[in-house]
Amino acid sequence: MEFDLQLEDGRVVVAHDVGGAEDLEPEQVLLALADAGAGAHLDLKFGTDDGALEIAAVARAVELLGLERLVVTTGREEVLRVLRGWADERGLALRLGLSLGQDVAGRPLREQVAIRWSELRPRSRLEGCGADVVVAHWSLARLGVAGWARRHGVPLVVWTVDADRELRHWLAPGRAWLVTTNRPERALELSAAARRRRR
Repeated sequence: MEFDLQLEDGRVVVAHDVGGAEDLEPEQVLLALADAGAGAHLDLKFGTDDGALEIAAVARAVELLGLERLVVTTGREEVLRVLRGWADERGLALRLGLSLGQDVAGRPLREQVAIRWSELRPRSRLEGCGADVVVAHWSLARLGVAGWARRHGVPLVVWTVDADRELRHWLAPGRAWLVTTNRPERALELSAAARRRRR
C-alpha cells in the first residue's frame, strides 16, 4: 500500500494534501498493514532540516513491518542522504527510492532540459543520495527511465498507473518492480488475467 506522509502543524500525518479531511496518524496505518501482513510504500512529501521526523517515521515503519515489506520514497535528495546514513549506521538494508519528475515550469529552458536529462539518466543522482530504487511517473518511465533501470538492474516504481492500457503494460513481467495505482482492484484483475493467459 502506497501512502503519503505530510508535515502538518509540526506533526507527521498520512494525507495526500496538507489540510485534507482524511488525515490519519501514521501509526494507525502501519498497525493495520502489520496486522494484515501487508507492505508499505511510504512516500515522504516533506523535509526537515535535521531529518529527525523522517527518521522517526521510517524507524517505526521498519519496526512494525520489517525491511522486506517496506520501501521509502521521496523527491528530496537531502532527505534520502539522511535516511541512508541512518540506515547504514544500523546495518539496515533499507530500500530508498528517488522520485523523478519534478516540476520544471517557470525555470529557464536550459535548466529544464538539464533536469529532464538527469531524470532519464539518473545514475549520478541515485548514487549521490544513496537511493537504490528509481521512482517515475509512467510517462517518464516510458520515455526511457524504464529502459535505463532494466539495463542497470535498478528496481523501478511506476506511478500513478490508472488506465487499463498502462496497467497492462506496467504489470507485465519485467516492466516494473512496483506499480502505484488508484485502481488496485482493477490492477489485480488484469494481473490475474495475464497470468492465466501465460499458462
